[in-house]
Amino acid sequence: MNELTAALKEELNVDTAFTLPIFGGIDIPESIAVSWGIMAFLVIVSILLTRNLKVNHISKRQAILETAVVTMDNFFKDLLGEAGKQYVPYLITVALYIACSNLIGIIGLKPPTKDLNVTAALALMSIVLIEYSGIHAKGGKRFVHSLAEPIALMTPMNILEIAIRPTSLCMRLFGNVLGAFVIMELIKLVVPVFVPAIFSLYFDLFDGLIQTYVFVFLTSLFMKETME
Repeated sequence: MNELTAALKEELNVDTAFTLPIFGGIDIPESIAVSWGIMAFLVIVSILLTRNLKVNHISKRQAILETAVVTMDNFFKDLLGEAGKQYVPYLITVALYIACSNLIGIIGLKPPTKDLNVTAALALMSIVLIEYSGIHAKGGKRFVHSLAEPIALMTPMNILEIAIRPTSLCMRLFGNVLGAFVIMELIKLVVPVFVPAIFSLYFDLFDGLIQTYVFVFLTSLFMKETME
């Protein structure tokens, strides 16, 4: 158990990737540096995949790209309806970032989603979008009035729910990613050969994609509820 405790402390420790020589030196955490790398990767891949697009006689690359984009687009539109289609690009972008963050452990880098600050920032952005979508759909007056539904006595609970949602999103994503790490460490202690590699494939690949789905799905569900 001492080994597990030490590994967990090391995993929770926010390491500094490098220091910017401005304002007396600004430490850049590893999670931020990896996030910048992921964003650069997504931008470069997007540019490469969208080059030389055609209307007729499309390539296999374009066909696969269009299928993936249409599938994700339809998924979010089915959840949000016509009123929420303007938020779909943001949700797809967040899904791609979280998926890359969860999967990057495969190549030996520490996933940014193991940093509570990163998951908290993602949750905060989601709650801003959720409440904005409600205000945009209902108008400011109707949105404020909805906080007192179904009766005025529920107003404190409805306001509290706004604070609970980002906490729930944040801790669910962080907790599942960290939980996978703890399980892997326990498996390594019990069966140090062969078996951990199989489970690592599950937690690094399958479970990472599941957590991506859960995060964006719940965000979309909360948006739909707020807009209605």
